Amino acid sequence: MAFLSFLKIFVNTLKYLQNNEFLMDVDVWGLFGNLEELNQVSLSFVTDFFKIIKDHVTASESSLDFISVLTKYFQGNLCQTHQIYCLHYTSAIFYLENLRQRDDFGIYLKWCEQNEQCKRLHLPELLVAPLHRLTRYPLLLNNIWKRSTDAAQKATILSIKEKVEKSLRDLEGKVKWLDNFQKFRQLQEVIIWPPLWDRDKRFFLPECLKHILRENMSENILSSSNRQLLREGRLTLAESTRILDVYLFLFNDFLLITKTKHNKKKYGGSDGGLIPVCPSFSPELQSLIKDGGSCTVLDQPIPLDRLTLKNIDPFHVTVLGLRNAFVIQHENRYQQCIGVFLLQAQTETLKKTWMSEIETAVSKYANGHETQKSSFFCLPSESSEI
Repeated sequence: MAFLSFLKIFVNTLKYLQNNEFLMDVDVWGLFGNLEELNQVSLSFVTDFFKIIKDHVTASESSLDFISVLTKYFQGNLCQTHQIYCLHYTSAIFYLENLRQRDDFGIYLKWCEQNEQCKRLHLPELLVAPLHRLTRYPLLLNNIWKRSTDAAQKATILSIKEKVEKSLRDLEGKVKWLDNFQKFRQLQEVIIWPPLWDRDKRFFLPECLKHILRENMSENILSSSNRQLLREGRLTLAESTRILDVYLFLFNDFLLITKTKHNKKKYGGSDGGLIPVCPSFSPELQSLIKDGGSCTVLDQPIPLDRLTLKNIDPFHVTVLGLRNAFVIQHENRYQQCIGVFLLQAQTETLKKTWMSEIETAVSKYANGHETQKSSFFCLPSESSEI
């Protein structure tokens, strides 16, 4: 298989360099995962599959019976090794993107990609190939099923095809969950939650009593597996005496306003860039993370059911000199305003995008909670009449 030759060029070259004490800090598993095992299993499957066809052509009286091969591999480790690789793929891709910033790794990549056997293919194209191959297996099984004439064989092939399709659906859910988990794990490292007395000078607690509150860490807010990040980006916050650069994180249940801090120390220490940065983050946030920056929480999270969004009319825009501005109001459960934030976007288009996405998130959150309340109070087994 040509793909196996491409793979060997990259893997064997990297191992050779590491044996000679070059690129020692590059994690082979982090970059390639279980690709070698996957290609060995795939090669065995293709070899056995074509052996049946060859035997059929050689001995014309024999019938084509793929059941043993299909059962052996599709109910064995073929799909399992693919799943392991697919779950690792996202991490491998943005690990590769971070490594490519290094000159020494760039030389290694260029040397491998210029090899004639690679046919000008780049490493990202090779890494994504197994994902495409996995999605084609149901098509292969469907074509075999169409051409089979034995009823028992058709039933078995159909059963295998349905199991493979179910495996693909399950894998899609796992990949989404894992991507979200990795994203929030990185957010937990980047977002800093200052103590209450640092955030608001009105609150005081003697030093000897501060340990009481430390047990309830704010970082746990981002550990929920059901939480989703809908949007993030930079805006400016108008305060009484200054304009502050802030970074907003809109989740599916609350809004978080933070201020950014840029550090000279690179993210990941002296080997800057080796720790992967989630590719689904905006380029601005990726750059901040790579530079060792952080986002310090300015105020408590604003639950979407306690958030009121207001546009700034043209009159106030002109009088106050505000541009692309809108207001976010934080209310408590008694409809009292406990926080107000006057925000400005870089452009009118960006302002409209932020307002639209916040309004959509608030609406979805409200509808979701109404549905939960309805299902909780609804008693379908009893009559609604008195």
